[in-house]
Amino acid sequence: MKKQPWYQQGLSFQCSQCGDCCTGAPGFVWVNKDEIAGLAAAVDEVDIGQFEKTYVRTVGIRKSLKEFSNGDCVFFDGESRQCTVYEARPRQCRTWPFWESNLRNKEAWEATCEVCPGAGQGKLYQLQAIEAAKDVLRI
Repeated sequence: MKKQPWYQQGLSFQCSQCGDCCTGAPGFVWVNKDEIAGLAAAVDEVDIGQFEKTYVRTVGIRKSLKEFSNGDCVFFDGESRQCTVYEARPRQCRTWPFWESNLRNKEAWEATCEVCPGAGQGKLYQLQAIEAAKDVLRI
């Protein structure tokens, strides 16, 4: 019988729209071919190659969204503090905060709650939904 994770009773999360997950220290927002196409359509760019030159960087064999010099995502509007491509946002953004790194143990989740005002608040997500989000991308 498989051991149940520490969060078997579920976890709460309600996005507060603070924008903190889109800003801060430099990092990576990994994107695949389908996500690049969806993002290109969201910004009305028909030429995928041009879209990639403008918004995507290559990191080894992977691709990540570019960032502004302050670490903000290239699609984050600092004035409104909102994502300009929210409906087409990559799976990495869609699955926050249910990433493997945030779910490793209770302490990791508590650290996530310290930096994300929506983590630990609002809607209770059941184990199945958390596991599905966690399995989309390993972070």
